[in-house]
Amino acid sequence: MKTWLITGASSGLGLVMTTKLLARGDRVVACGRRATPFEALQQTVGNRLRVARFDLTDTAALRQEVDAAFAAFGRIDTVVSNAGYGLFGAAEEVADAQIERQIATNLTASIQLVRAVLPHLRAQGGGRIVQVSSEGGQMAYPNFSLYHATKWGIEGFLDAVAQEVALFGIDIVIAEPGATATGFARGLDHAAPMEVYDATPAGDVRRAVSSGAFEIKGDADRTVDAMIQVADSAQPRRRIALGSTAFENIHRALTARLDDLVAQKSLTLTADRV
Repeated sequence: MKTWLITGASSGLGLVMTTKLLARGDRVVACGRRATPFEALQQTVGNRLRVARFDLTDTAALRQEVDAAFAAFGRIDTVVSNAGYGLFGAAEEVADAQIERQIATNLTASIQLVRAVLPHLRAQGGGRIVQVSSEGGQMAYPNFSLYHATKWGIEGFLDAVAQEVALFGIDIVIAEPGATATGFARGLDHAAPMEVYDATPAGDVRRAVSSGAFEIKGDADRTVDAMIQVADSAQPRRRIALGSTAFENIHRALTARLDDLVAQKSLTLTADRV
């Protein structure tokens, strides 16, 4: 039996994962702003489920709940940083308050979660952190610039942290799902559209999303199954792309960046000291 702490556990991939892990006999600390989804589960699994209801952007509350979770269960094997949402709109369209909330929720809160759990993972001799990022941590769609900023940001943060904590027996896994059938689209925070962007790629993506033409191939259950499989493995890969859309888009983006890097080599080397 393993013990997991999962943020954003009250909906989407987090709720699917919580349900699956409890069904197989594990223990879960389910963190979210709503306790309602867990009421039926609690009656079935009893004290194998600990519900922590708080706003992840409240750093003091986050640290308090993390400390309480480790104290209650003694050991937490895997921490899944899953909470987040999308801000939808061209960079010029989004409001300052929307930007601040997006960064606070997706990036700063994820950073603070990692900082809060690291002392506990070190003290227990190791553990695993799974960050739910996105294909959007390696490539970008128009109208998701701020969302991408948080995903590229958390991936860079964790690439550095992984090097800092490897000798403590702490592994980092970054999951990068493509578009998946969850409540993500319904939870988008929409910016007020500007007519000037109607005839741009931003307008094209807006119409695709609003009409339902934006293709979603990812299956939530299969995505979670793959994440659990990786989290359970003895030596997990640092990054795992999930779904054909993620594989194709990330492959295309990385190939283009590598081709561009190689093409500029002669100019790049002129910047060295001689």
